[in-house]
Order: sequence, then C-alpha cells, then structure tokens
Amino acid sequence: MKPSTFVEWLHQAMAGAENADCKHIIRFTDKDYYSECLHHIDRLKAAWPRLEHVQPLQIIQAFSCTLQNPGLLQDIPWVQSIETDIRMTVHAHKATTAIQPPNGKSISEAPSIPWGIKHIRAPQAWSKSRGDRIHIGVIDTGADYTHPDLRNCLSYGVNLLNRYLMPNDDNGHGTHIAGTIAASSKQRGIVGVAPQALIHPVKAFDHQGSAYVSDIINGIDWCVRNQLHIINMSFGMKSYSKALESAIRNAHDSGVIVVASSGNEGKKAGIDYPARLRQVIAVGATTRRGYIAPFSNISRKIDIYAPGEKVYSTWLRGKYHELSGTSMATSHVTGVIALMLARKPGLKPGQVKSLIKKNAKMILKASKSGLGIKEVNALRAVGAVSKKASSGG
Repeated sequence: MKPSTFVEWLHQAMAGAENADCKHIIRFTDKDYYSECLHHIDRLKAAWPRLEHVQPLQIIQAFSCTLQNPGLLQDIPWVQSIETDIRMTVHAHKATTAIQPPNGKSISEAPSIPWGIKHIRAPQAWSKSRGDRIHIGVIDTGADYTHPDLRNCLSYGVNLLNRYLMPNDDNGHGTHIAGTIAASSKQRGIVGVAPQALIHPVKAFDHQGSAYVSDIINGIDWCVRNQLHIINMSFGMKSYSKALESAIRNAHDSGVIVVASSGNEGKKAGIDYPARLRQVIAVGATTRRGYIAPFSNISRKIDIYAPGEKVYSTWLRGKYHELSGTSMATSHVTGVIALMLARKPGLKPGQVKSLIKKNAKMILKASKSGLGIKEVNALRAVGAVSKKASSGG
C-alpha cells in the first residue's frame, strides 16, 4: 500500500471519532514509509481537516489519533501495532496545605533544608557537588516560573498541551517536584537536593494531573532531542504500553537516565509502569523514621527508596506545600543523580543505577520482607563517584 493510500484510509478510520475520548497509537515497521506518511498528512491537512488531529510520535515511528474503526488499519503490512493511548495520573498520595515560610521562618532568615534532603545527607555532599551543568527534564504538570526559589533552576521547557504557551504549572505537582530536585534561595525558602542543576519543565499533564501515553512519549522525545541528562517521571499507570517502553528504551540507549515513581497503593507485589520497565530506576517511598511509607508499593522491582512522607516543597504563586507520595521520593533520587553526574559526567544509566544501589543505606527492619530494601544516600553515592573520577575509572 502506498503511503498516500494509507493516509486516505487513516482519514476514513478517524471519521465519526472527533469527540471520542479514546485515542490510539499506530506504530510503523519502516522509517521511510512512516516519513512518507508524515509528508502526505502535512500535504493533505488543508483538504482533510481531521488530519490536523494526528499527533506524530517520531521517537517510535508512530502517530496518535482518535480512531472510530482501528480494525480498518490493523492488517496493513507497514503497521507494526495499534494500541489504546491510555490515560495516566501523577503519583501524589495526599496534601497538607502549608503556605507560610518553611519552619515558621521570617522572610529575612536563612533558607530551610527540608527533612528529606537532610535525611539522605545531601548537604554533606555539597562540598563535592551541587549538580552544576546537569540538565533535568521533569515530565509533569509544568512549573511555576515566578516562584522565588525556582528562578535560578528553571530553564526553557515545552508545553505539549499547547505548544504556543509556556510550560506553566496549573496543578502544583510539577512545581513541588522541581523544588525538591533543585530549589535554591538566598533568603527565606527552601534548598533542593541539587541546587545548581537546571530543570526543563515538560508539561504533559493537565490541571487535573492527567496525561495520555502519547504526551509522555512526546515528552521523552523532546528530552532526548534536547540532550538532557535525566528524566524525572513522577507518575504511573497499571497497564503495559509497548509504545511507552519503546520510547524509554530509546532514551536509555541515548544515555539518558530515567527515574520513575513506583505507585502509592501500598501493594506488596506489583508496581506501576513505567517504573516496572528494566531501563528505569524505580523508586519507593520512606518515612521520617526510615521505614517504608505505608502507602508505598513494595517489590523486588523497586531499585531504591527515598523520603516521600510529608515532603515540604515549592508550590504555586510563591507558596509551599506538604505532599506525600512516591512522586516526592523520586524527586529526591533525581537530585542525587544530578549530584553524581556533575561530579563525573558521562556515567551511563546502568552505572548510575548500580552505584546508587551499591552505596545506599539498608532500611530498618528490611530483613522482615526479605527484599534487602535500601534507601538512597547522597553522600555515599557522590563519594563513590568521586573515587571513580579521581582514579579515572
């Protein structure tokens, strides 16, 4: 079948699905055929307006669109697969409003270091590394560019829901994640794990904290194209997506380190995707006392745990907020990886995962689970990288 004929069939398969909520991801086996289809879609958009709603996912040679009749395209030789474009949500367990400066400090006092950042011993690692020159993509709800604690760390990003707008946060979750990773403040406010790292907000989630798999794939594509070092994914879903795995594998093979939250159902077996994929560093949550948080999933597939209970961080309109969840734990681990990479650039994803696990702290009473569960330790991880750097290893 010629690419032009495929595009005609695609247009027919989309008929009547304009207002449907269910989207699909169509993947192709051949790169040249996919490129030709893209060319014909661009050429025919004016005549066939439905094609305006076809979203290219170039990192995996795919399109996302709403199909009324997916079966019409299923048996075409160049089509590798058609899967439902699933919705997923950010991983926040619960919130406690906190709009005052941290620890009740007055505006003139020194910035505060939240408990989780002290707990993982990040301040002790700052003499060796503060995350400078490390670029982090946070695929989330955006970020508040006006927040005083984030002015130094927020760099350019992308709004995948509306490419003409800035990736401004209309939910709060992405701003909270950004603060834990890299907030910096000279007066009141908070300090993040890697206060000299740069965050690139990738707004894939709407104001309700919801996104399609295709939006995440486009976010990964943007991060890879912009040569970012780390991608933070504080979200998840129950269903496996071959398309999402393909995009993450592409990022991993490009040397990008992907960190994802494991989920907040308190399960003892399964964890959410994409954390469950082997190319990802999967993160569970701990409490102030160093125990596994009751809401955190527990599994052999979780690589590392980090503080996730009542984590104090930046919020919309210059405020602060406490949130609990594996999302918050993930931002701590992302910050530690930034410290490691700044100390020794060029570490590969597999090396980073291995070093973080090898230099973690055993969690209290972990023996009961038989899983050998470990909590991230910034000082040990950066120290191990520093030894490798000095020895040329």
